[in-house]
Amino acid sequence: MPHIYIIDVTNRDGVQTAHLGLAKIEKTMVNIFLNEMGVFQSEFGFPTTRHETNYLNANLELAEMGVIHPIRLSGWMRAIKADVELAYQMVPKLKYLNLSISTSDQMLEGKFQGKYTRDDIVKMMTEAVESAKDHGAQGIGVNAEDASRTDLDYLVEFALAAKEAGAERFRYCDTLGYDSPFTIYERISYIAERVKMPIELHCHNDLGMAVANSVSGAKAAVDAGCDAYINTTINGVGERAGNADLVSVLLAIKYANGLSGKYELDPRTNLKAAWKTCKYASYAFKVPIPITQPGIGANAFAHASGIHADGVLKDRKNYELYDFEELGRGEPEIIETGRRIVVGEYSGIKGFRNVYENLEVEFKDEEEAREILELVRFANVEKQKPLTEDELLFIARYPKQAKQILTLVP
Repeated sequence: MPHIYIIDVTNRDGVQTAHLGLAKIEKTMVNIFLNEMGVFQSEFGFPTTRHETNYLNANLELAEMGVIHPIRLSGWMRAIKADVELAYQMVPKLKYLNLSISTSDQMLEGKFQGKYTRDDIVKMMTEAVESAKDHGAQGIGVNAEDASRTDLDYLVEFALAAKEAGAERFRYCDTLGYDSPFTIYERISYIAERVKMPIELHCHNDLGMAVANSVSGAKAAVDAGCDAYINTTINGVGERAGNADLVSVLLAIKYANGLSGKYELDPRTNLKAAWKTCKYASYAFKVPIPITQPGIGANAFAHASGIHADGVLKDRKNYELYDFEELGRGEPEIIETGRRIVVGEYSGIKGFRNVYENLEVEFKDEEEAREILELVRFANVEKQKPLTEDELLFIARYPKQAKQILTLVP
C-alpha cells in the first residue's frame, strides 16, 4: 500500500511569515530536529538567495557527514531554467529541489499580466526540470502554485509533462487555503488516477482547514494508488494564517476515525521528538505555543472538569485519544532560579568554560576553547537571544560548519 510522507517547509515557507524569521543556526537546528522526528524531507531554503549560500552548503556538508541524515534537504526555486542554473552555481551539491510556477488563470492574468500562456508555463517548467536533471538532481518536485483555482484538466497536462521531463512528484498547492476537505479529495483523486505519480499536498490555513485538507488530499492520492507527501510546518507557522501543522497532521493520520490503521505513515516517523522540536521552534520564532495546540499545547492533557478528571484517572482513554509520552512529554523540566552564567556576545573565557563544563564538554586546549567562544559570540550576535544547550553543543561538535553557517558576506 502507498505511504504518506512528510516534507516539512518550516525553513522555506515558515521563514517567509511576515514579522518572523530564523537565524541560520536556528534553521540548522530545525533540520536536525526534523531529522530526529523522522521527517522525509526538509525544504531547507532558497539556493538562489545569496545570504542562504553558506548555510545551505554547510548543511549539505553536515548531511554528507551523517549529522543531518537520512532526511533529504531540498531547495526551492522558481521553475525557470535560469534559476536552476544559478542555484547549481551557488549550491553545487544540491540533490533535491522543488520547482514552482503559477498555473491558475487568475495568476496568469493577475500576476503575470498575460505575458505567458498555459503552454508557456508548461514549457518553462519542463525546461527547468530538464536543466535540474542535467545538473545531477536526484529528486525533483514540481509545484503548481494556486492549483486549487486551476483547471483540472490543465493540472493533469502540467503534471504529466513534469513526469515525462523527469520529475518524481507533483505538488498541488492550495496557495490561498481555498479548498475544502471535500473538494480537495475530488480534485486529487481526478489528478492521481490520471497521472499515476506521487502527489504532494501544500495547504494554507486561510479558512482554518489546512490540516484537514492536507489529510484529505493525501487520502485521495493513496486511494488512487499513489504515495502522498504532505507539506507541514512546525507549530503551523507560515504566510498569512499559516500552513498545516506538523504534529496535528501526524496525529490525525495516526488516530482519526477512518484513517487510523488504514493509512500508513513513513515508518521513520518519530513523534517522541515532537515536544522538544515544537518548543525549540516556538523559542526560535518567538511565538508562544497556544495552550490548545493539539498534542503539545499546555492544556492538551489538562483536565479541570470534575467528570473529566474522574474519568481520565480511571482510564485515560475516557478523555484522551493518545498518550502524552508518545509526544516526548512527561519528564519534569528544571528551571534554574539561583545563579546562572550565560554566554553571550560579550562573554569571557571563564564564564564560557563554566557553561560548557556544565554541559560536560571538554576542550583539548586553550586555543580550541577560545575558538569555540568566538563562534558562540558570533552566534549570539546573529540570533540576538541566548543560545540553547543544543545550539551550544552543535557549535562545539561541528565548529567548521558552524563558522560557515554564521558567515554572511554581503
